[in-house]
Amino acid sequence: MTSQRADLVADTAITLLAERGMRGLTHRAVDEAAGLPPGSTSNLARTRSALLELALARLARLEASAFAPLLSGAETDMVDVLVEMTAQALRTQLTVGRETLIARYELALEATRRPELRTIYDRAGARFRDPAVAILSAAGSSDPVRHARLLVAFSEGVMFDAVVGAGTEPTLDDLRLGIGELLRGVLGRESPP
Repeated sequence: MTSQRADLVADTAITLLAERGMRGLTHRAVDEAAGLPPGSTSNLARTRSALLELALARLARLEASAFAPLLSGAETDMVDVLVEMTAQALRTQLTVGRETLIARYELALEATRRPELRTIYDRAGARFRDPAVAILSAAGSSDPVRHARLLVAFSEGVMFDAVVGAGTEPTLDDLRLGIGELLRGVLGRESPP
């Protein structure tokens, strides 16, 4: 199968996870939703685990692309730039990336029961945590590993609350304010006047 076909199957699986949840994701449902001949998804991902792994790998690539400007470490010496980039990335995830975010939460819960998914999920998470450590280190953090963990946890909490929690969707200004307070607090910097 081509990588284009694999991406179609994975993207369709992500959509189904977001729309129908874990129980709504079947090989047959992917074939139907993607407009593929019966058995196409099964030929690409023989088992349910293989289908979930395919979806999770694609999801990690999509999210890495969405966060690429932030993870590049460009201009990390300026806290304001880091705040803006993080706020923009989170806002994108909450709007145009909402479907992938919901699918990721479905897969995260499934990964708690499937060790093979847990490994992939943890590896994907490191693609975000490791650059955050480097960025915060360059920004002058006294404990970049711990501070990166706080930034990631804050970001995850905001997204989870907005998508599946009882909270409301934060505005870009709300995100800037919260991230700014967090980063300036851990970096020991004063808020701008």
